[in-house]
Amino acid sequence: MEQEKIIQQEMYKRATELILKRYPKGWGGAAVIHSEDGQYFTSVSIETANSSVDLCIEVGSMCEAHKYNVRVTHCLCVVRDDENSQFKVLSPCGVCQERLRFWGTDVKVGVTTPDNTLKFVSLNELQPYHWTNAYQPEELEHFQD
Repeated sequence: MEQEKIIQQEMYKRATELILKRYPKGWGGAAVIHSEDGQYFTSVSIETANSSVDLCIEVGSMCEAHKYNVRVTHCLCVVRDDENSQFKVLSPCGVCQERLRFWGTDVKVGVTTPDNTLKFVSLNELQPYHWTNAYQPEELEHFQD
C-alpha cells in the first residue's frame, strides 16, 4: 500500500509541476499516466479554434503508453482555473474511461472528491454497471489484440 501512495503522490507532483511550467498564467491542466514498468507519461490538452475537435488532457499520455506498448496502471488529471486557484482532480470522462479499459478494469484513476483530497479508485469501482458486464470475458478478448 505504501508503494501505491508513493506512485499517486509522484503523479500529482508531476501534474502540478507541468501545469506551473506550461501554463504560468490562466487556466492549466495536465495528466499523468503510470505504467506497469514504472514509467510516467505526461500530457496536456491540445488547443484548437474549434473546441469540438479538442481531445481530453489524458489522451496524449494514453497514446504514449500505447506507443511503448506498456500496460497502464494509474491515470490522473489535474486542472486549475487560473494561477491563483487551487489544483483540483478531474475524474476521467466516460470516453477516457472507455479508453483506459483497454488495460483492464483494475486501472486506478484519480477521482474528484468534495474535499479535493487525492483519491484513486479502480475503473471497476468507478463503473460497477459497465456495459461489458453483459458479456463473458472471452467474448471481449478480441478488443485487446
